[in-house]
Amino acid sequence: MSVVKINVLTVPAEQREVLEKRFASRAHAVDGSYGFEWFELLRPQQVR
Repeated sequence: MSVVKINVLTVPAEQREVLEKRFASRAHAVDGSYGFEWFELLRPQQVR
């Protein structure tokens, strides 16, 4: 059985790139954790 966890972070526009770089620098840090299946950082969609 899989469990999905979603965390919503409110990040000022000028800090988004910094946040993405921090996540990227830790890529695969949790891959070896028991039960871990997938991580995806989602970006906000532009309002049309």
